[in-house]
Amino acid sequence: MAASDMKTYTYEAADKSGKIVKGKMEATSEAAVAQRLMANGGQPMSITQVNTGGLNSEISIPGISDKISLKEIAIMSRQLATMINAGLSLLRALTILTEQTENKVLQGILGTVRSDVETGGSLSSALAKHPKVFPPLMINMVRAGETGGFLDKTLLSIAKNFEDEVKLKGKIKSAMTYPVVVLVIAILASAGMLIFIVPVFAGMFATLGGELPFVTQILVTMSDFLKMAIWPILLLVFAGFIWWNRIKHRKSVREKVDPVKLKMPVFGKLTQKISIARFTRNLGAMLSAGVPILQALEIVGETSGNIVVEHAANDVIDSVRRGRALTAPLSENPVFPPMVVQMMAVGEDTGALDDMLEKIAEFYDAEVEATTEQLTSLIEPLMILVIGGIVGGMVIALYMPIFSIFNLIQ
Repeated sequence: MAASDMKTYTYEAADKSGKIVKGKMEATSEAAVAQRLMANGGQPMSITQVNTGGLNSEISIPGISDKISLKEIAIMSRQLATMINAGLSLLRALTILTEQTENKVLQGILGTVRSDVETGGSLSSALAKHPKVFPPLMINMVRAGETGGFLDKTLLSIAKNFEDEVKLKGKIKSAMTYPVVVLVIAILASAGMLIFIVPVFAGMFATLGGELPFVTQILVTMSDFLKMAIWPILLLVFAGFIWWNRIKHRKSVREKVDPVKLKMPVFGKLTQKISIARFTRNLGAMLSAGVPILQALEIVGETSGNIVVEHAANDVIDSVRRGRALTAPLSENPVFPPMVVQMMAVGEDTGALDDMLEKIAEFYDAEVEATTEQLTSLIEPLMILVIGGIVGGMVIALYMPIFSIFNLIQ
C-alpha cells in the first residue's frame, strides 16, 4: 500500500464518557477510520473525506516539502518507545503517532506502517517497505528488539543514536557555515566590482589615453571576459552542482574521493574522527540491540560515510568468519588509531564490546567538537585576510593609474 493511497478524513465521534470529539485522521477509507475510532473506545458519528484539490490544496515542492529529516525519525522513535513503555499497544501507539505527526509525508508513511501492522505484519517488515525513509540500521535494530522482546529499549537506543548523529552533523555545519558564507561574499564582491565598477574606471582611463599598469590591464581584461561569460559560467556552475550531486554517491567516485578526504591537510583528521565516531556508535548500538555481529558490521560499514572505513569493516567481516579476533584487521588499517583498536580489544575480551564502543563514540564526538572549534577559530582570520586581500588588491589595481593622472592630462 503506497503513501499516496492515504486520504484525509474529518470525523465526529462519541468517547467513552459520551462527549463529542472532532478531529482529522489519515486513512485508506472511511471504514478504516471507523475501525480505528472504535479500537480507541470511540463511537463514530460522522466521517467525511477532506477535499484536497483546487485552490485549497497544500503546495508540495519536490525535494523540499517531501523531505523527512533524521531528527524527525529520532523524535518519532523516542515517542513510540515512550508510549510502548507506558503500556500502550503497538497498534494504538502507531495510531496516536500518525495523528500527531506534523510532517504530512511522514504521517502518510506512518499510516501505511500502521495498516501493515494491523494486518498482521511485524513493525520491522513494515518499516523495511520504506528504505528511503527508515535506515537499514533502524530496521535491523527494530527486528532484533522484536525478537528479543525489548522493542521499547531498542527504540530508545535508536532515538539516542540518531540524536547523536544529528548533533554531530550540526557541529560540522556550524564549523563550515562561516567560511562558506565568507567565501560566497568574497566571490560576489569580486564579481560585482569586475562587472560594475571596473568598467567605469576603464572608460575613464580610455578617455585620458596613455598606457595602463600591467596589474590594471589584467583587471580590465578579467572584467571584459566576465561581462561576456557571466551567464555561461553560472550555467556551468549550476550544471556541475547537479552533476556532482548525482555521481558523488557512486562507488567508483567514492573510491577516488574518500581516500583524498582523509589525507587533506586540515580537514583529513576531522573526516577521520567523524567516520570513527559513526562507526563505533552504530556498531555499539546494533550489538547492544542484539543484531548479529556480521550483519551489524555490514551495515555500519555502509553508514560510516567513508569507503575506506567500509573496506575496513569488510575486512573485519572476513576475519570474524575465519575465526580471528574482531580487532585484528583494524590494527592493520591506518584509519583506526591504536587507542581505538586497544579499547575494542579490551571490550571484546571482557564481553562488553558494546559499552566500549559507546565510550569510544563519546570520546570522538568530543574530539569532533573540539576540532571544529579550533578550525573555526583558525579559519575566521584566514578568510578575513583572503577577502581583504582580494578586494584590497582590486582597489589598488584600480587606483594605480590615478597616481599618474596628471601626466596623462598633460
